[in-house]
Amino acid sequence: MGRHGTIAGRKAAQDSKRAALFTKYAKAITVAAKDGGDPDYNAGLRVAIEKAKGIGMPNDNITRAIKKGTGELGGATYEELTFEGYGAGGVAMIVECLTDNTNRTTAAVRSMFDKHGGNIGTPGCVSYMFSRQGVIIIEKEDDMDEDTVMEMALEAGADDMIVNEDNFEIRTDPSVYGEVDQAIRAAGYNVVESEIEQIPSVESTPEEKDLKKLKKLFDALEDNDDVQNVHSNCSIDLEEIEL
Repeated sequence: MGRHGTIAGRKAAQDSKRAALFTKYAKAITVAAKDGGDPDYNAGLRVAIEKAKGIGMPNDNITRAIKKGTGELGGATYEELTFEGYGAGGVAMIVECLTDNTNRTTAAVRSMFDKHGGNIGTPGCVSYMFSRQGVIIIEKEDDMDEDTVMEMALEAGADDMIVNEDNFEIRTDPSVYGEVDQAIRAAGYNVVESEIEQIPSVESTPEEKDLKKLKKLFDALEDNDDVQNVHSNCSIDLEEIEL
């Protein structure tokens, strides 16, 4: 299935990590709200709220996170950290974090890479192999026409659409990602995933002996409250790897 796998697989993985996702999305909302607490005028905040609602985050939690970002409530100040390195088998990885303690987060991420056969590199060591793009995934339904979906997405500002087995994958420039996401939702399509991602220019296919190490590293990183996103150039969907 490639990097995104099937919709059923992603939903199962998201359900199992819902508590951790609440914490991550609350941080994302807080940081986005620094640019304004009204989602009608803040595309980043609007997308963060939609994602939080998509996993069932209560409205009270969302409101509290917004107020922390706008300064109406006290709370931690989060700093963005990005780590670049390699996982087992030479898979290139970018790890994006939001943290209120850089020393804690740096030590934790380094430890996870070391423990699972990877290594942290210097800034820029792998990012040249990636491009930052908005990725919006729409679930396919029987009555959906591919050309209609593509025309709508392109008119909204998207750059491309990839047709997968059970979904349409819309690609956008980050500068118009929020507007495209809003247009797709307003058109009534079922958005199952929406994210600014690091898209690899060259994918890596690790040997079977490295897959479990990679899976353990990804799981450890995603279970950490400070880690927001983990990107890689692995061509295999690690959610389908059994430990």
